[in-house]
Amino acid sequence: MNKTDNLISFTVSSLRLNEMVLLAQYAIENQIMDLTQVRNADIIFGSVKSISFEKTFYQLRKRLETLTPVQIEILANGDLISQKQIALLAVCKCYALIQAFAVEVIREKTLLFDYQLNETDYNTFFKNKVQVYPKLEQFSDSTLKKAKQVMFLMLEQAGIIDNAATKRIQPQLLSPAVIRAIADDDTNLLKIFMFSDRDINELKF
Repeated sequence: MNKTDNLISFTVSSLRLNEMVLLAQYAIENQIMDLTQVRNADIIFGSVKSISFEKTFYQLRKRLETLTPVQIEILANGDLISQKQIALLAVCKCYALIQAFAVEVIREKTLLFDYQLNETDYNTFFKNKVQVYPKLEQFSDSTLKKAKQVMFLMLEQAGIIDNAATKRIQPQLLSPAVIRAIADDDTNLLKIFMFSDRDINELKF
């Protein structure tokens, strides 16, 4: 799935960290490469399979499939902060709109020592993205409102902002293992966590 295919499909589910961790742990423990098999283990929700379940599981699986084996290992067995960071990484690798917001808005504000997000930041961002992705204009106002709400909720759940109401940006401290796991994948992905170009260029392993 190209992450531009459905720009706001993330509205189906928030970060769902607990389920993402369980999914990663089960896949590793059972050496499962085809993640669709995890659904049959009934470990994610343990409830009757509904249309809602199928949509949510599909999105979680697609997120997990964007991760490298090392990143999946951290998601499964890392500390809570590292798990949140890898879960957000998966979200950003899966959904172009969220990655763009993290890099183009949140990161750029912190580089200017501005740690307060506001409605104007999002509205300007969205207006610019409509020019890049015209299909955004096809969605109803209610759907776009939900997309904004879920995006900020995920940023809160990942610890990028203090909460979805005040939207205060929280600087990130990544462990060496998380930095290495991301850098070995693509150093540009570190920008999701507010790394400056200088910080990235000075990385040494």
